[in-house]
Amino acid sequence: MNEHKFREYIYWGVTAVAVIVCCILVVMVFLRWNTVCAAAHTVNVILAPITYGAMLAYLLTPVYNAIRKATERLLKRMIKDQKERNKYTRTLATVGSLCFLGIVVIGLISMIIPQLWVSISGIINSIPAFAQTVSQWIEETFANNPEVESTVMGIYNQAMEKLISWTNSTADLIPNIERVVTGLYTGVINVIAWLKNVLIGVIVMLYLLNMKELLCAQAKKIVYGVFPVTVANNVIERFRFIHQVFGGFIIGKLIDSLIIGILTFMVMSFLQMPYTLLISVIIGVTNIIPFFGPFIGAIPSFIIIVLQNPVQGLYFLIFVIILQQVDGNIIGPKILGDSTGLSSFWVVFAILVFGGLWGFPGMLLGVPIMAVIYYIVSNVVTYSLKKRGIPETEIDYVNLERIDKHTNQPVYETTEKNKKQDEKSAGEA
Repeated sequence: MNEHKFREYIYWGVTAVAVIVCCILVVMVFLRWNTVCAAAHTVNVILAPITYGAMLAYLLTPVYNAIRKATERLLKRMIKDQKERNKYTRTLATVGSLCFLGIVVIGLISMIIPQLWVSISGIINSIPAFAQTVSQWIEETFANNPEVESTVMGIYNQAMEKLISWTNSTADLIPNIERVVTGLYTGVINVIAWLKNVLIGVIVMLYLLNMKELLCAQAKKIVYGVFPVTVANNVIERFRFIHQVFGGFIIGKLIDSLIIGILTFMVMSFLQMPYTLLISVIIGVTNIIPFFGPFIGAIPSFIIIVLQNPVQGLYFLIFVIILQQVDGNIIGPKILGDSTGLSSFWVVFAILVFGGLWGFPGMLLGVPIMAVIYYIVSNVVTYSLKKRGIPETEIDYVNLERIDKHTNQPVYETTEKNKKQDEKSAGEA
């Protein structure tokens, strides 16, 4: 008995120390928040090439595997030695994956850059006509109120004069030439750093594509070496689920965005809207971001169209609303299914948190990462409750007052009405 109490005291003592240490760490994190953020940013910068490489390798794995299987079938009769044949299949799969990546990147650049230049030029040239249209609308709207018309027109004319002056000349840049040069220098440095990370990321991608089987085998070896067989099997099963969530979500989202981009191009071409290709690419790319993607893509697209033709801008807004409803209720669920199992709140939470940490990649990967975290936490909690004989489903905790420490069964809150009925029944008894 004394030994049991001693173990209990040790358990509670260790628990108390652990809680105190965790509290101290949390307080220190908040007190040194700027330092923690700086450290996280430094780690993020250092790991950027590896992150890019891992993302590219993950996305190109289906292409790599498909090319390797096809070349395996072609070379099976020509080369009998398996090791020799693997060298050729890996080389061809690697070259094919690089070519596929290059075609995608060059295709996007060739579509976006010329259209972007034409769009910017068209927007600048259309500003005077747009200004005249808005001016006429203000005059017609406030024709019965000259004082309001005079005030609004004064503000509007000043704004348009500055805008037209900025677009037609570079005189305003001369007083701020130092700031402009500094900004350009910083921008060039950032672009060079990003290109360096991408280049190294491509190299990392090639290594990961060719070593993924070996890396998976090493990871399994470590898991079975550290954990008991039952635990190791569960760990590997959990990682299979993580792979399923990530693969299903990312590939499905890419297909969904491609369909949305094509539909946008077809409808805009039919309606003869301006900048069809550019806006279709914008809508398709931003659609990759869950929940916020449609709004992010629709706002700049609307501005581009409305400067050219206000009526078509209104039509575009109506079309985008209809398209996103169709995508959210029909196309998206058909392709993605219930791949994450997250509620809308956790989707928004994941996008905001991971987007703030990692930018655009974080907004894309935040949802599957949160799905994995949610899945792991849910499994740990369910296992702990099941082990202690406590109810596991959420519905058992609605209106819960406490858990009986002797029976481990839920005790629910009693309303005043139920209390009176219980007292009446007890009195009758």
